[in-house]
Amino acid sequence: MGDAVRSGIIGAGFIGNVHAQAVRASGGIVAAVADATPEAAMAAAARMGARAAAASAEALIESDDVDVVHICTPNNLHAALARKATAAGKAVICEKPLATTVADAEEVVDLAARHGVVNGVPFVYRYYQTVREARMRVQRGDVGPLWVLHGSYLQDWLSSSADINWRVDAAVGGSSRAFGDIGVHWCDVVEFVSGHRISRLVAQTKTAIQSRDATTRVTTEDLATVVFETDQGAIGSLVVSQVSPGRKNRLWFSMDGADQSIAFDQEQPETLWVGARSQATVVPRGVTPMPSASPLLAPLPPGHPQGYQDCFNAFVGDVYAAVRGEAVDGLPAFGDGLRAARITQAVLDSAEHGRWVDVP
Repeated sequence: MGDAVRSGIIGAGFIGNVHAQAVRASGGIVAAVADATPEAAMAAAARMGARAAAASAEALIESDDVDVVHICTPNNLHAALARKATAAGKAVICEKPLATTVADAEEVVDLAARHGVVNGVPFVYRYYQTVREARMRVQRGDVGPLWVLHGSYLQDWLSSSADINWRVDAAVGGSSRAFGDIGVHWCDVVEFVSGHRISRLVAQTKTAIQSRDATTRVTTEDLATVVFETDQGAIGSLVVSQVSPGRKNRLWFSMDGADQSIAFDQEQPETLWVGARSQATVVPRGVTPMPSASPLLAPLPPGHPQGYQDCFNAFVGDVYAAVRGEAVDGLPAFGDGLRAARITQAVLDSAEHGRWVDVP
């Protein structure tokens, strides 16, 4: 492998374009793009600034000109492509869900471990500098022992019956939609910041819009509520919705402990709310020194907003650092994708049977 990491992107939709921007921002090369057809790949290569259009996903994986494979396809293709890429010895970034079943996710994790390949799953909300500051404050003991972890992840892009997307088809998107698509992001970032693991939960799900586009019968959930316990004795709750009008991408959490509460809102990511008995403070991004923080987390000085693409760039930069053999703190990997699959299955099992379920 040369100095510049060469990436191949499979899937050229919205998220594939996000990956392409992150590749370039991280000093990499978009060496090849594959899409549903060779013609679509050619158009995508021109649009995304790729050096070549691959004839197929398999051809991209087998190419000697690709060091890192980015899997940005619909969910039902993730596991099979991840298996092929890891078996080929390539580093892999796979969009979540890593797989639509726990068994497939376990197989992908085991295969990556056997082949010793670098891997990542884009749980990129970990990369907000304010999220890292929240984690530092929890680890430092400022908040005290955590008692309750609570919050929500709310969107509105599927709030009308006219809204349609491949994700509403369980055969393509998987058996969980709202929770499997965005609820797992909340769980990942909350476990990352708190150091707690969700150990037991009870959930309800609801399909608010039973039919979409006048023809498509929907079987996956628009909404989910989860009450949980953690391995360190905290309790918590989560509301997930893709049908909340006016909420574009509101991932919000609060961690309340013996001494402080600390809260983050992804729609207002430049500040962290810190509350104590005597006062509440809004802390701007970048004003607290974090000596151990990666420079990738703070490419912009305070007052210049850090956004989702910046977080994605930092994530891909960490993957490339790992490919170069550098130590990386907090990189979300296939194991975190498996963790998400296990929590998702627990939510589905609990909602189906109406009972508490242990999370493996």
